[in-house]
Amino acid sequence: MLAIGEFSRLTHLSVRTLRRYHEAGLLQPATVDDATGYRYYSADQIPVAQIIHRLRELDVPLPDVQRILRSPDPGTRGTLVANHLRRLESELDRTRAAVASLRRLLQPEPTPLDVELRAVPATTVAAIEDDVDHDYVVAWYAGAMAELDALLGEPTGVPGGLYDNVLFENGHGHVLVYRPTLEPPHRGRVHPVTLPAVELAVTTHAGEHDDIDVTYGELGTWVVDNALAVAGPVREHYVVGPRDTPDPAAWRTEIGWPVFRVTRRRRYDKSL
Repeated sequence: MLAIGEFSRLTHLSVRTLRRYHEAGLLQPATVDDATGYRYYSADQIPVAQIIHRLRELDVPLPDVQRILRSPDPGTRGTLVANHLRRLESELDRTRAAVASLRRLLQPEPTPLDVELRAVPATTVAAIEDDVDHDYVVAWYAGAMAELDALLGEPTGVPGGLYDNVLFENGHGHVLVYRPTLEPPHRGRVHPVTLPAVELAVTTHAGEHDDIDVTYGELGTWVVDNALAVAGPVREHYVVGPRDTPDPAAWRTEIGWPVFRVTRRRRYDKSL
């Protein structure tokens, strides 16, 4: 038997950590002296302690650590670890996106925003629409656009979406995605919709949508600075996206902010 101090040296885990593992039910000592309360471990517990340490370094929740240790099936253990690693990768992606957004916001010399004032005529499209929670918009969009693609086949124009103001204000609102087509069908969720004519202040967001809110903010500032009255839902046009190329750097999304008044095209310097 190994005293807790010896076990600590062999596993490179502090005595405090070993006591915490014991209290959490992760690593029970082989025996505990009833008179002194001293903990003693066996040599075959060394790899178990090291496994626990590695899992905790990966922030695996304690209940999952317990399930991994107690499961006799290697496949089950592997699945639990793989699921957690996918969560870590997703969190890492979000962290990287947040860092990229902060760098863009904090850069000392912002790139001037290119804004076009565009008159868009009324257009009849094939659309899917619904009231959606803001956190679910990306998943809902993917399903709706896949349904449009499956029904309509080869694209006949740039797909797009309309997003009501209340979606951003209240976290739940009306969303419509569409594809232009000569004869919009009425099948399943897909139905013809005539988008009304509108005047838009348009800018282009480059890359993934992780920091598209920054571009929204820049365009909104341009609209405010130019005293252009806002009316109606924001429009997005997916000029280049995942359906066109797997390279996120090549993606281009036009954001159209509805306005009442149209003036000449100008550039907006965010540093002003």
